[in-house]
Parts: sequence; C-alpha cells; structure tokens
Amino acid sequence: MEYLLHILVITGIYIILALSLNLIVGYTGLPALGHAAFSAMGAYASSLLALNLGISPWIGLVVGAVLASSLGVVIAFPALRLKGDYLALGTFGAGLIVYSVAKNWVALTRGPMGLPGIPGFSIAGFELSEIWSYLILVTVFVLLTYFVIGRVVNSPFGRILRGIREDEIATQAMGKDVNRHKVLVFVIGAFFAGIAGSLYAHYITFIDPSSFTVMESITILLMVVFGGMGSLGGSFVGAATLVIFPELLRFLGMPSSVAAPLRQMIYGLLLVILMLKRPQGILGKYRFR
Repeated sequence: MEYLLHILVITGIYIILALSLNLIVGYTGLPALGHAAFSAMGAYASSLLALNLGISPWIGLVVGAVLASSLGVVIAFPALRLKGDYLALGTFGAGLIVYSVAKNWVALTRGPMGLPGIPGFSIAGFELSEIWSYLILVTVFVLLTYFVIGRVVNSPFGRILRGIREDEIATQAMGKDVNRHKVLVFVIGAFFAGIAGSLYAHYITFIDPSSFTVMESITILLMVVFGGMGSLGGSFVGAATLVIFPELLRFLGMPSSVAAPLRQMIYGLLLVILMLKRPQGILGKYRFR
C-alpha cells in the first residue's frame, strides 16, 4: 500500500511540472528544454535553507519558488531574441548550466554526494512523516496549480498566449506586448516548477544533481506532448501514464538491466505511434512544432 501511495505522490509532483511546462510549451508555443533547472533551483534553495539555517520548509518552499521564478526571468530575456530550434537549444543550455553548477559547486551543494537528511514538512507541530500525509499535501498543491494555471489560460492573458503561439507577428501588430507576456509565462511556469522541486526534496529527504539532468527536462516535455499540448487535462494523463506505466514492469520480475532499456523502448514506441495516429497528443489541441 505504501508503494502505491509513493507512486501517487511522485505522480502528483510530475503533474505540477507538466502543468507548468504546458503553460510555456503548449499554450505559448515556446519550445523549452530546461524545465528541470527550475525544479532544481526550488529543491536546492529549500533544502539548503532548512539544512544550513534551520528555516522552516514552508518558508523554503516559497523562497525556492521565487528564486526559480528569478531564474525564469534570467532565461526568458535571452530567449526573447531566439525562436524555434534556437530557443530550444538556448533553454537546453540553461538546463545544462544549472546541472553543472549543482554538480560542481561542492562547497554549497556537496556535488555528486548530494544533500542527505532534508527535513520534512510539519503542520502545527505535526510532522508529515506518513506517506498518506504527503499525498494529501501534494494533492493540495496539484489542485492549486491546476486552479491558478487554469485561470491564467482562460483569461485575456491566456488568449494572448495562444495568439503568440499561432502568430506572434499578428499578435504584436494588434498592440500586444509579446515580450512581456513571454517573460511572465516563464516566471509563472518556473514558480510552480520550483514548488514541485521543493516538494520532491522534502519528501525524498535527499537530492543530488542526477535528479535534475537534461533528460529529466525531456521526460517532462514528453509528458506534455503525450498528454496533449494546450490541454491541462492532458498534463494529468501524460504525467500519470509515464510515471505509473513503467512501474508495472517491476511486477514482471525482470532484472533492472533488462527493465530499464525495455522501458525506454516502450516510451519510444508509444511516442512513434502517438505521432503517427494523433500528433496533438491524447487530449491535445495543438501539434508540437
């Protein structure tokens, strides 16, 4: 039972990441490949504040999310001068930089040794030590993320984002500040990714750079593409499918040396079939460009 609850907690964290990336990629059409960098910022900031300064994880969560948003601004401004494949490469490079800093700044992050003993959340003196309590906590943040991003995409602001995705020049010709909206969408997406990173760190109680590689960013992007671009429901479907389905292979009794490559092969097969039969994803409205 605890194993099932653990999978649901991890699924919830990935849903937050998929929702936040869908806002950038699915609704605004900005090909971002460095989303794990934002969750790394949230995770490391929250963990270091708790471990080194004894600051409450709740305060660390907010600080980590704000710092992740600041990183979003740093990445967004150079991205204003890039489009298409060049923007994807730029965000890819930013993800590599954050990963390299986490891996090599040993004095701060302990590098590959990671940060052990990260304290968990507590409410009114009650420490959330049980998995079910973390499941409730993550569910609350999933609903909060869904509500906020849902309000954003269904507002006039969201209509401008869709306009940028469909025809940036036409949107700019209508007098809309395209660059401002691009920066803001990176800030919002990075903020919720930072929250997801902080939740992950205080739940697992250990983080190291291997949790925030570029492949992690690609996995989150696959969840968005698989579930559907421009669909909040698709983020739920994509994250749940790509987190839960590979775990089913564990029950086949195969050794890890076989299960891991098989998992990647199944990922590839699913994506090939999806791109051929339904390029916009399971619940998507737009095709990946």
